[in-house]
Amino acid sequence: MGRSIALVVITILIFLFDVYISKAILNIYPKWSPKKQNNFKLIWWGYSSLLISCVFISIFFNMDIAIRTIILVAFFITFVSKFFFIPILFIDDIRRFFVWTKRKMKPEEGLKEDENSISRSEFLVKSGMALAVIPFMSLTWGIVSGAYDYRVRKQTVYFKNLPKEFEGIRLGQISDIHSGSFYNKKAVQGGVEMLMKEKADFIFFTGDLVNGKTSEMRDYQDIFTKVKAPLGVYSTFGNHDYGTYEKWPSENARLRNLEDLKKVHQLMGWDLLMNENRRLKVDGAELGVLGIENWGSGRFPKFGKMEEAIKNTDDLPVKLLLSHDPSHWRAEVLTKYPQIDMSFAGHTHGAQFGVESEYLKWSPVQYIYEEWDGLYQQGDQQLYVNVGYGFLGYPGRVGILPEITIFELKQG
Repeated sequence: MGRSIALVVITILIFLFDVYISKAILNIYPKWSPKKQNNFKLIWWGYSSLLISCVFISIFFNMDIAIRTIILVAFFITFVSKFFFIPILFIDDIRRFFVWTKRKMKPEEGLKEDENSISRSEFLVKSGMALAVIPFMSLTWGIVSGAYDYRVRKQTVYFKNLPKEFEGIRLGQISDIHSGSFYNKKAVQGGVEMLMKEKADFIFFTGDLVNGKTSEMRDYQDIFTKVKAPLGVYSTFGNHDYGTYEKWPSENARLRNLEDLKKVHQLMGWDLLMNENRRLKVDGAELGVLGIENWGSGRFPKFGKMEEAIKNTDDLPVKLLLSHDPSHWRAEVLTKYPQIDMSFAGHTHGAQFGVESEYLKWSPVQYIYEEWDGLYQQGDQQLYVNVGYGFLGYPGRVGILPEITIFELKQG
């Protein structure tokens, strides 16, 4: 019911946008012939009607995921582009209102203003068109170029109590695979090959293997089975892995899906940590790898149990925690568990949109998450947030590229 209401509201909003924009475009081209105007209306309204109809069909009926993705992306890009257009038209309408008011108060001055009003309106409407092209082009390019443009980020991390046996050990991290969103198997395999070329000694996966259903891994399990490391691959669950965003015939069906997903981790050779820990051993020395189930602030589930994960680890000189949601670090780890040396998270995706350079790092997700990309430190505790291997919703990335992280552990 909620989804149906949301669709109706969005459809009404799109219709109002279309009326507003189409009238503005026709107003700046008064010399168009009736035939040209009719052709414009036919194309404009035909595209919108077809797109909205396809969105309804894709949501309420079974459809190939590739076709559904194309439809939803076309809808998203169209909506965003029109949304950017609207403010410029609104500015023009405000200007027109002041011109009209001035003409009523001082007809002789208002007439002079009115003589220029068409050219000014034309300038503003065409500026709106140009502005709308920016998100259209960038979002389209983000699909073509950004979705699978994996990059390896290298980071040295220091621990005061790191045993000398672990000096220089390499740790890999990937997060947020979201296999249900993929549409290019070869590209996904290329990313895994990039990770394996780094020859990490052990690897972390910090949650969201699927969008919600274990069946999404059917075409990708063989690829991610290749993710191996001498000291092991350790994984944990993210909020999407529990299937709570999907429709199930019963709660038992969701729980069966959850058990199936646990088996996928096992079949791939990944050590799934569900509020538990492991001892990593190198030449007799040890450090702790702890993993908890999802623990997120706000509306996200809190299945994680730190007290269980930290049991029998007091003697370990360094403790590394896998916790999918970075909000857990500030909300619980910093305040209650000072013995955790470093946390590893994902979840934010960097919003899959933003700017990331040597001099500037920005994304709209930073207004939701204080820690959203890269390395953070407070006192002796550290957090690293990986912006994700896959994508969700929008099948692309603009500025914030998919990430494979390689850490080198150092004493210091």
